[in-house]
Amino acid sequence: MNISFDNTENAFAYKTSKELKQSKFLFSTMGYPFFVPLGTRITPFLMKTGLPVHGIIRNTIFKQFVGGETLEETHAVGEVLGKYGVKVILDYGVEGKEGEANFEHAADEFIKVINYAATQDNIPFISIKVTGLARFGLLQKLNEAPRLRSGIHDHEEEMDEWERVKDRMFRICEVAAEKNIGVLIDAEESWIQDPIDRLTMEMMEEFNRDKAIVFNTIQLYRHDRLNFYKLSHKIAQEKGFILGMKLVRGAYMEKERERALQRGYASPIQPDKTATDKDFNAAVEFSINNVEGISCIIASHNDESNLLAVKLMEEKNIPLNHRHIHFSQLYGMSDNITFNLAKAGCSVSKYLPFGPIRDVIPYLMRRAQENSSVSGQTGRELSLIKKELKRRKA
Repeated sequence: MNISFDNTENAFAYKTSKELKQSKFLFSTMGYPFFVPLGTRITPFLMKTGLPVHGIIRNTIFKQFVGGETLEETHAVGEVLGKYGVKVILDYGVEGKEGEANFEHAADEFIKVINYAATQDNIPFISIKVTGLARFGLLQKLNEAPRLRSGIHDHEEEMDEWERVKDRMFRICEVAAEKNIGVLIDAEESWIQDPIDRLTMEMMEEFNRDKAIVFNTIQLYRHDRLNFYKLSHKIAQEKGFILGMKLVRGAYMEKERERALQRGYASPIQPDKTATDKDFNAAVEFSINNVEGISCIIASHNDESNLLAVKLMEEKNIPLNHRHIHFSQLYGMSDNITFNLAKAGCSVSKYLPFGPIRDVIPYLMRRAQENSSVSGQTGRELSLIKKELKRRKA
């Protein structure tokens, strides 16, 4: 393998030195112990006060992690990434709002994103959340019912409500299939995940006959997900469709453990990071061993997992740009992985959220928390940026 994730020349070729210095300032600031906890509390409040913080946010954290406020604004970012062989996964980064009118609006917005993606050469996928289309309480009630047997629901309205959710999802996937754009359905909290899994499998059975259009997401920090992946593959084989799966480590660990403790049930979370890494890498290997029947997106910021995937592909003589193996990292993070994979000829993309600043604040606060909580993430980003600035100066 000729891939090195320490090659900063490839990693930051798309950024000017001025942009690198701005990123250096941001990650340096995020490295202060009290900055992120304080910032994540006061920023949403400041946005509501009308104080002139919009411009500061736009030119710092928003610019680092978000593609723009509108679909049209993402075009410039997509163009730059495309020059370096990096594709885009578009994500309408606005948090879901409850109410049937809001769910219908979200479905229309997702369809609008698909139609836009179809006009671009560089956007093979979009990302959606089922909580943007369905009431959280409904998903939780369905999750508590192991199977959708008759008699589970007390009220007929809930069955009608679920049918409307399914209809929204069907409309989205139907347009995606027509336009040849993949739909990545995000994983969510374990206590609402089962109905999301079932709905996603239904959509795959309908739309993944000839190629993968619909993708589920598994969070491998859950100790049951590797087994779930293998079971999903078995069902796909039996029913004759291609399984689409995005692999992530996960995003709700603290919340999951806290809820399990409060309610007195066994935590769904792995005992430690080593167990998570082991299952993630096993899922990567399972994907590559079943590459004809599984279309997989390896969404990881972990050097070892990405290198493992490339190594296994080379050992099995699978082309690095195989249509069923795709890599992805978040925009604004791990450029050393993304751009070096692209340079080696892998199919790789940046997950690119967009939306009005006020509406994507929750997303930005999570990115700030993630960078400060993942062991060494901020320091890693900062050291790579410093290394590249030093190389350019030399």
